[in-house]
Amino acid sequence: MTLIKSISGIRGTIGGPTGENLTPPDVVKFTTAYVRLIAERTSGHRPTIVVGRDARISGETVSHLVIGTLLAAGADVVDAGLCTTPGTEMAVITKQADGGIIITASHNPRQWNALKLLNADGEFLSDAEGKRVLAMAEECDYDYPSVDEIGHVVAAEECNDDHIRRVLALPLVDVEAVRARKFRVVVDAVNSVGGIVMPRLLRELGCEVVELNCDPTGEFAHNPEPLPENLTEISQAIVRERADLGIVVDPDVDRLAFVSEDGSMFVEEYTLVAVADYVLSARTGNTVSNLSSSRALRDVTERHGGSYSASAVGEVNVVAEMKRTGAVIGGEGNGGVIYPELHYGRDALVGTALFLSFLAKRGGTMTQLRATYPAYFSSKNKIQLTPSIDVDKVLCRIKERYAGERVNDIDGVKIDFAENWVHLRKSNTEPIIRVYTEAKSMAEAEALAQRFIGEIEEICKL
Repeated sequence: MTLIKSISGIRGTIGGPTGENLTPPDVVKFTTAYVRLIAERTSGHRPTIVVGRDARISGETVSHLVIGTLLAAGADVVDAGLCTTPGTEMAVITKQADGGIIITASHNPRQWNALKLLNADGEFLSDAEGKRVLAMAEECDYDYPSVDEIGHVVAAEECNDDHIRRVLALPLVDVEAVRARKFRVVVDAVNSVGGIVMPRLLRELGCEVVELNCDPTGEFAHNPEPLPENLTEISQAIVRERADLGIVVDPDVDRLAFVSEDGSMFVEEYTLVAVADYVLSARTGNTVSNLSSSRALRDVTERHGGSYSASAVGEVNVVAEMKRTGAVIGGEGNGGVIYPELHYGRDALVGTALFLSFLAKRGGTMTQLRATYPAYFSSKNKIQLTPSIDVDKVLCRIKERYAGERVNDIDGVKIDFAENWVHLRKSNTEPIIRVYTEAKSMAEAEALAQRFIGEIEEICKL
């Protein structure tokens, strides 16, 4: 079964049996449920929904299904076409729409696609709203409007340029400083919509751009998740092209990773750390990331006199905590930068513009900047369990064992030790426990992970 329903949307593989994959009837069913939710809030006027998609090969087909369903359900549509996730979120705001649907499976492989569902603020639906959509999708008594009440495509326009303009207009984006540095940048957009948007943004900033996998065909040139093991091509290109840095985005351009001038990884976890360092140098404030993100953000925040807090994993949870604490910058350790002065969504464009402003004004190289941050190393593992094992009880046992340590249980169990931490989370879709660790060396992080894997296996008697 590869149809996954979560706070991140409706995600599945294309083709196969209905109800088990993302098939046309499933797209129609969930789109109908979503527009019903939105219509409940817009009684008195016809709802308007923005639809954008990344460049994966199933995107056009799914887009036609989504738009047709929205029209049939009585909604008007702004068709943003090929548009990034943050660009679609911004379009909901600027068009004063009632919601939005982003057709993207983010970093998943080419056979996947998904519906990411937005509210009128251009933010992901809450957990409660998502559950209501799922419940509505199982109802069979919905009557579609008559022909006189069907919706219209009220606009079909590219929204990426407006997004770029708004990023460049931000006070902390120092366009002139970046232009003066004349950065030579290699961009890897994994042959998706980032190949349209990122070179445009960089050229507006006066950068010399070397394009790598920037043809938006949807035929991903490598595993689309921007992790070090998938980025060997850009590492080689940076050295060959004598570039100042490399920039990597995922297919929908909400995640951002940098590569240094020597081809070494800046490390995805440190994208947010560096951007936060810049923002906090200009204005004192708080930061937020999720529980599985690097401790380095806390260290940098406290160095600037701010306060750091952690949320449960998931963008919607990070955003909620940012609003609660009034954070000036936040995001996730996977390279997701959320800058509320623009909007509450992970945004590789704003992350890039702020980072280059920082590097231009600070001077020096990528490796020199990276050396100024605490050196933490992370390890990600998982434990496969049998379906009969009660994962919640296992995590409760671990929590009891370490009751004397700093324990956070808002999302699984995270244990903060003096020099390292471990975060244990259960999967919502399969009987596994994810084991995240961070320490001051990779060997220490791996050893900590194996220690807890052993303890869990002992509890389960595996």
